[in-house]
Amino acid sequence: MAEKKKKLFCEINPFTYMLSERKNIAVRHIKNITSGNKFAKEISEEEFPCIVSSVSSHLIKKGKDIDPETQYNKAENIRIACKSLNRLVIYPGETFSFWKRLGNATKRKGYKEGRVIRFGKLTTGLGGGLCNLANSIHRAVLNSPLDDTEFNMHSDALAPDENGVRVPMSAGTSVKYNYRDYCFKNNTDRPVQLIARCDEDSLYCEIRSREEFPELYRISEEGHHFTKEGDRYFRVSKIYKDTVSRKTGEVLKHELILDNHSEVLFDPSLIPKELIK
Repeated sequence: MAEKKKKLFCEINPFTYMLSERKNIAVRHIKNITSGNKFAKEISEEEFPCIVSSVSSHLIKKGKDIDPETQYNKAENIRIACKSLNRLVIYPGETFSFWKRLGNATKRKGYKEGRVIRFGKLTTGLGGGLCNLANSIHRAVLNSPLDDTEFNMHSDALAPDENGVRVPMSAGTSVKYNYRDYCFKNNTDRPVQLIARCDEDSLYCEIRSREEFPELYRISEEGHHFTKEGDRYFRVSKIYKDTVSRKTGEVLKHELILDNHSEVLFDPSLIPKELIK
């Protein structure tokens, strides 16, 4: 008979979860104060002219077992958050912190109940859907010369690929106020700007600069498939970042950034059969 897994303190009941969360928040505040990081905070009136990288994603996902109310709430949460992020300038040596810019997602700020992942399960929570925004920023950063300094991952298989088209890193960035952050640093010699905005249907995130960088950056994926392990399914792949000379087109670096092994959190019957190996 298998030994019963011992619960973590935060899993005992809602009260212990709250205590653990408050402790983690306090510890993170102290860490930010003592880190020595200079956090980006300047919002520019102008948009920098050169697009270094650009990504987009649909705000509303539709499909089997997807609750439309949480999707609309997610879209509203993202719209609110973008107001604090759009046109933020990150100067050389500065660090972008998702939560330092947004602060806590509260009802007073207008945030609503959206979809979140808690203990590996999809559920609802205030500010749900902000992981989608953090993930779009992360994808834009991956296609730029900027450097991740904090990245926490949840499943890269939250929903079936839209229209059957696989986009590497279309999900997977996990954020939770404030101790599970997404951060990147500008280690280049010039300022860059984050663009984060929405239209009626989509979220757009860009990294911009005042002049072009000498290299281009792109994300690629190899060996993408799904596998069944016991009674669970997983998305498996290797994701790479390529650095390419703008002048010659030569690939200067082919770097593995993620050995992907993500549990499928949607109905496995929706996985294309030809992708199960």
